[in-house]
Amino acid sequence: MSQPRVTGMGSIPLEGRTAFRVWAPNAERVAVTGGFNAWSTDRDVLEREDGGHWYGEVEGARPGDEYKYVITTNGEQLHRIDPRARAVTNSVGNGIIYDPNAFDWEGDSFTTPNHNELVIYETHIGSFVAEEGEPGDLATMASRLGYLKSLGINAIELMPVAEFAGDYSWGYNPAHPFTVESSYGGPDHLKKFVREAHKQGIAVIVDVVLNHFGPSDLSLWRFDGYSENGKGGIYFYQDHRSQTPWGDTRPDYGREEVRQYCRDNARMWIEEYHMDGLRFDATLYIRTVSGIGTEIPEGWALMRDINTAIRSELPSRILIAEDLQNDPTLTSTEGAAFNAQWDAGFVHTLRALVTTPDDAARSMQALAGIIVAQGDPWDRVIYSESHDEVANGKLRVPQEIDGANPSAWPAQKRATLATAIALTSPGIPMLFQGQEFLEDEWFRDSVPLDWERAEAFRDIVRLVRDLVVLRRNLTGTTAGLTGPHTALAHLDDAGKTIAWLRSTDSEPVAVVVNASTDARDLTIGLPRPGRWAVRFNSDASTYSALFGGHTTLDVDAANTPLNGQPARASISVGPYTLVVLSPAR
Repeated sequence: MSQPRVTGMGSIPLEGRTAFRVWAPNAERVAVTGGFNAWSTDRDVLEREDGGHWYGEVEGARPGDEYKYVITTNGEQLHRIDPRARAVTNSVGNGIIYDPNAFDWEGDSFTTPNHNELVIYETHIGSFVAEEGEPGDLATMASRLGYLKSLGINAIELMPVAEFAGDYSWGYNPAHPFTVESSYGGPDHLKKFVREAHKQGIAVIVDVVLNHFGPSDLSLWRFDGYSENGKGGIYFYQDHRSQTPWGDTRPDYGREEVRQYCRDNARMWIEEYHMDGLRFDATLYIRTVSGIGTEIPEGWALMRDINTAIRSELPSRILIAEDLQNDPTLTSTEGAAFNAQWDAGFVHTLRALVTTPDDAARSMQALAGIIVAQGDPWDRVIYSESHDEVANGKLRVPQEIDGANPSAWPAQKRATLATAIALTSPGIPMLFQGQEFLEDEWFRDSVPLDWERAEAFRDIVRLVRDLVVLRRNLTGTTAGLTGPHTALAHLDDAGKTIAWLRSTDSEPVAVVVNASTDARDLTIGLPRPGRWAVRFNSDASTYSALFGGHTTLDVDAANTPLNGQPARASISVGPYTLVVLSPAR
């Protein structure tokens, strides 16, 4: 009796052989060719199954062997890389049989931090640690995990790692969505990176790109020879819905086989790579045709299907949308069911506040509007820098503040003020690589971070580290920064000062900001009388030789109401400075 056919797609290693299954509904014949059969195009022909799938088992085909499918249609032979390949030699090379179950996770049982405790560090593998002329890889990035741990962050967000054309890219052009970029080291190196990050107490989130594929080096394009209207064939829309800003390659979310392809891709990162979360790129172009107007209902349904399944089975994982429209439907369980989305309103308002050269033009009302926001504070990711905000004509914050001297006092003070506001506001804070040592110019995938700055600005790095420690309440004195409640305690647009309160049900924290070039004395409302201790002062001279070290003392709050709070206290704050206070122990 013959053995039953195995389930699954792609190459499936078995004992002494490998099973292959591929979807090619318009093929007349499908064979698999590789090193195991001397690259014969007719020795191992697959059998047609229901639904346009083809299946076969090849004796002697083992993990590590290279292979391709040979698809015959309309008398033409098409040599295609497996759409489900877990490894490739390169984006235009061959697939590699890979056993996803062979990796030793060494008992990895990491628990993703609670969403209200996350501090995310966004990074690009190719430029994080690299030599000029060579892209960085996962092994070199792993060598800096100790640095990231010392910075205090507890989550890394990797820009896309799926195989792309060439060796340099941001990653948002996936040629092979199920494959880890070969120049980064391939699948085992990604697993090693995640395993070692988990050992350091750091979660790993990965970007996934489902709004388009390619557009170059795209073996999916007319995969089995079929197309309509000059479009891309079975994996793509065949009408105007195929068009995106990045190519004519939007997946056909209305076709079940394509929906399953996208669902399986998203789940693969979590199940096979132990990822702690996913960040979906440009969801606006999954849910609409052109970013405005016509919606794609099946795109909404796809996101909801993926997210509700993951939230149900693995509720600690975090699912983030990059939509940049602040549409609350993205984080609604009736909508797309993401946990959070990047808050474009926050970053644009914050950058405008700190980059405007004239104090009089800084709007504290606008700042209050992005801090005292309504709803769940953990449904948004907040930041002053991301890969989108510091590239393509947009500069790093210090460079935007002072293009002539991005290391001078104005740039140092206002850039650190932006970082401090993001790390103390309600939301999930995110840093972009190098932000902690005032990386300047702009982000490019072929230009590595200048790690000499980490030493040159080691005191600024310590400023960021101290903020992260407070944001995560690692000292036990600032639990309020992990709490859901936010209230405005002071607002003076003329004086350019603001204060807000963060709290759990019982643990309050006060954050005070002076966004002017002169020191300010102000009186704020506080939720309880008594001694309040200064936990952080961004003007401390220990953070930079250029900082003034303005004296900001602990305060005694009087039992006199102010601004809706039962107590009040007066405090002196240095120029372009953020101060954090909490009740003295």
